[in-house]
Amino acid sequence: MKFGLVGTGYWARHAQAQALATEPTIDFVGVWGRDLGRATEVASPHGVLAYADYDAFLADVDAVAFSLDPDAQAELATRAAAAGKHLLLEKPVATSVEAALRLESAAEQSGVCSVVFFTRRFEDTHRKWLDDLQREGGWRGAWSLWMADGLSPGSPFEFSVWRREKGALWDIGPHALSLLWPVLGPVTAVSAVRGQHDLVHLVLAHQSGATSTASLTLTAPAAATYNELTFWGPSGRSTMPPSEMSTQEALRVAIRELVDCVKRGDPSHPCGLAFGRQVVEVLALADRHVSWHGAPGAE
Repeated sequence: MKFGLVGTGYWARHAQAQALATEPTIDFVGVWGRDLGRATEVASPHGVLAYADYDAFLADVDAVAFSLDPDAQAELATRAAAAGKHLLLEKPVATSVEAALRLESAAEQSGVCSVVFFTRRFEDTHRKWLDDLQREGGWRGAWSLWMADGLSPGSPFEFSVWRREKGALWDIGPHALSLLWPVLGPVTAVSAVRGQHDLVHLVLAHQSGATSTASLTLTAPAAATYNELTFWGPSGRSTMPPSEMSTQEALRVAIRELVDCVKRGDPSHPCGLAFGRQVVEVLALADRHVSWHGAPGAE
């Protein structure tokens, strides 16, 4: 399969392009960006073409990896799906339910396969951990803390406009949901309280009857950064193990699984667009709740 990359920012250069160029089961053939000069900078080290015309780019590929802000991704991925191109998407797939539904509908109508890169769902250590938790069952709840300093000076995402506008809810929230969901079940209700800056606290009810909490921020002081996810139940507690794979390795897993979906003719990947749209629905509900109930002056 011939893969193309859409995007020219930090993540496109250091994660997506590196993974596409080093995955032996596919051909990485081109890069498209709004700025041809920047697209050339991403493409040249890998000996692939840079494109100025999006339709010409789509005509030369079988699948597209996206590394864009969510709103731009939703628009361009919908066009790619309509053109019959398979999709490797970043989270969140969109920042509105309407855009996520349009993208999902375009993929369904064209019969294309999709994989959304919820990073830890593609790492071997975390997959085994989640599988073990699912087999054991009986988990009554979970708490999670995602305290990051991703917008601090020197961070590669310091100048990310969409992250500054949407905050941790939309950037880190998808990761938290992607790990809570397979163990506790789909989210059926959500409430949210805003703290300082982009800090948000979520309380989630799950279809299984379990409940969970998630505290999320991109603006934690460096000394306070911390990440934990712990499930609890009759057998005790189980805490998420540390990562043992690089981002590029996890991306290569996602690429291979997209290829496998295409070969099988089965678009129903556990982290496909249907799940990506469900995550957007939960985030949108939380966002509306925060808008109404955020503490005055908390910003």
